[in-house]
Order: sequence, then structure tokens, then C-alpha cells
Amino acid sequence: MKITYYGHSALLVEAEGKSIIIDPFLSGNPESGIHPSDIKVDAVLLTHAHGDHFGDTIEIAKANNCPVVAPVELANYCSEQGVEAVGMNIGGSHQFDGFKVKYTLAFHSSSLTVGDRVIYGGEPAGILLTIGGKTLYHAGDTALFGDMKIIGELNKIDIAALPIGDFFTMGPEDAQIAAKWIGAPKVLPMHYDTFPPIKQDVNAFCEGLKKDGIEGIALKNGESLDV
Repeated sequence: MKITYYGHSALLVEAEGKSIIIDPFLSGNPESGIHPSDIKVDAVLLTHAHGDHFGDTIEIAKANNCPVVAPVELANYCSEQGVEAVGMNIGGSHQFDGFKVKYTLAFHSSSLTVGDRVIYGGEPAGILLTIGGKTLYHAGDTALFGDMKIIGELNKIDIAALPIGDFFTMGPEDAQIAAKWIGAPKVLPMHYDTFPPIKQDVNAFCEGLKKDGIEGIALKNGESLDV
């Protein structure tokens, strides 16, 4: 499994000839380092509807003629925009062609603002993505919650992508607890530094993980790691 970080919570995951992007907030983030037209994928996965996660979903899905997998209400909105969409829900899993998706709990909110309309985006979620024999847990936007222990106990997670920005999600201290509960050997911090309210010392967070035997990997935008 190869993971490339494009800032905020956008991850490109590649393995065994498949390519998937999660929460593609690219053109709206000047630090992403890539244009949506440069993305070549087999699917777009969404954790929730907020613009800093929904991002360039429709443009990417249309350009690649690929499905969008999302919580059902958000998937319905995507269908209305003329793309193929698969609506899932919390606790549900599905084996797609070459990869498996399972939606987990996340504690946040979820809506999409279109013009002067606020559209309900369904429940926010985390994603367990299994591909190439490895599993990534993308926690989405979330607070710390006790069932992260269960997610870790029931799944062999090879790497967890956790928000650390605080203000809108859990901060570094809670994310460190989450990392311990989840039990993944590697943690990729995300959802930090994009906006002033979520500025964080990512190196300090990664150092803090070491006492629990966890490797924190702070990727710069456009950098990749192999799991």
C-alpha cells in the first residue's frame, strides 16, 4: 500500500493496480500541490460532506468515470450531480473490485453548502480501507470516542490517519490517546495547519507517540510512504 498525502485530510492510496482518493480537498487548498485534473483514480471515498473534505469530488469522479463512495445522503447528492455514487452507512462494508470499504463511527457534523442552501450530508464517518493486504483507518473528522478501542480490537490496522488540529476535531492530546486505543503501529497526522485555528506542532505530536511504541509519520504535501 502506497499512501500519498495532499494536505488536510486528502490521501491517495495505491496498491495492486488500484488507486483511490479519500476526501479530495485539492483546488481549495493552495498547499495541496496538485490539481484535480492530475488525479487518476478508480474511486473517490468520502468521510462526510464538509467542503474541506468533499472538495473536488465531482470533477474527479467525472474525469475518471469512477464511483463516489459516501454516506448515503451524500451519495444521493453526488448522484444528482451526474456521477455514479454508492451510498453506504455506519457499520456497513462492501468488497469492491480490488479493495474493501467499511464505514465506522465518527463524532462530528456533516453538511454541504451550495449557494445559499445548506444540504444535510448524512452521518459523518471514518473509513477502514483494505487494499493490497493492508488496512488503513482514515478517521475522518472526529472527536475522541471510546469505541475507537473496539475498532482497534476488531481490525488489524496497519496505519491510522488521525486529525490533530483541535478546534474542529480532536487535538494532539486526544489523538495520542486515540492512537494508543486503535493499536496501529503507524500514525499519519492530518487535518492540521490548513487554517489558522488548526495550527499544530506536528513534530511534537509524533514525538509524543514514541512513548507508546507508535511511529508518527508527518508527511509534507505530495510526499508518500509505503506501508
